[in-house]
Amino acid sequence: MPASDIGIDLGTKNCLVYSTGKGLVLQEPSIVVYDKDTEKIRAIGEEARQMAGHVTSNMEVIRPIRQGVIVDFNVTEKMLKYFITKAMGSRAFRKPRISICVPSGITEIERKAVEEVTYQAGARQVFLVEEPIAGAIGSGVDVTKPFGNLIVDIGGGTTDVAVISLGGVVVSASVKVAGDAFDQAILEYVRKTHSLFIGEDMAEEIKIKIGTAVEEANPQVMEVKGRNIMTGLPKQIKLTSEEVRAALRDATGQIVETVHGVLEKTPPELAADIVDRGIVLTGGGALLRGMDVLIEQKTGVNTLTVQNAMNVVAVGTGKYAEIMARMDE
Repeated sequence: MPASDIGIDLGTKNCLVYSTGKGLVLQEPSIVVYDKDTEKIRAIGEEARQMAGHVTSNMEVIRPIRQGVIVDFNVTEKMLKYFITKAMGSRAFRKPRISICVPSGITEIERKAVEEVTYQAGARQVFLVEEPIAGAIGSGVDVTKPFGNLIVDIGGGTTDVAVISLGGVVVSASVKVAGDAFDQAILEYVRKTHSLFIGEDMAEEIKIKIGTAVEEANPQVMEVKGRNIMTGLPKQIKLTSEEVRAALRDATGQIVETVHGVLEKTPPELAADIVDRGIVLTGGGALLRGMDVLIEQKTGVNTLTVQNAMNVVAVGTGKYAEIMARMDE
């Protein structure tokens, strides 16, 4: 296998790049700062994220991928090119074979678009990998065997649920509810219930520190700072994990419903495998405390969040070409 093979998890929130022989080589936010005066990109990735809160009026913060779909091709291409060059370093003069992962629910037009952008960004050959398959491979599941595996990949923009067997997707569903929707739900709850404006970063911090999908024996409390809607002045409140659970109830419920729907459509033999093998959760959104417990409670099937849930899709994408080549032998 050539040394220049890379796998890219091009997410709504973050872009991760995995390189064969090197492992995970890059993880940066999928965000770009654009200068309207010069019509040039000022910053990409981590540098852009640091600038994002402090941009002047002549600059625009662009997130070129929304809910797993490319909304700005030009910017995505430049961002990809930047990430690929950065990840490959001194080997950048050799065109790599690139596997890039896509949500299982995307349309043929969207697939073509991703392929096109990846070629434009400098790929020699492009493989599109469905997110749940990448998540399964990265979690160490042998996807080439004739067993049913149920993967739930909760990313930033989309949640992909799929039953995988023999290297392919048997039944799948995708819902545009994931990590970003959790943040939005917290933001809106705090605004409505406490008359407090908070930013997206604060909402994410709340989710990470005290967010939960299930009731906890010892609810946690966090101090939250923001701007009072009534007076416009800074204000601080105490928020409990129980409140956050209530704020997230709709979003987590939609994910559980999607899992339920996929299980209902699963052929009996594969459903039997899933009962034996359990449900595997991947993606950054799977790190919400109690998400696995909630799915297990509602489906009755043993559910497990994999280690390094954020990275497994990138790792699986990077290993995909190798595994598929073995299947064809």
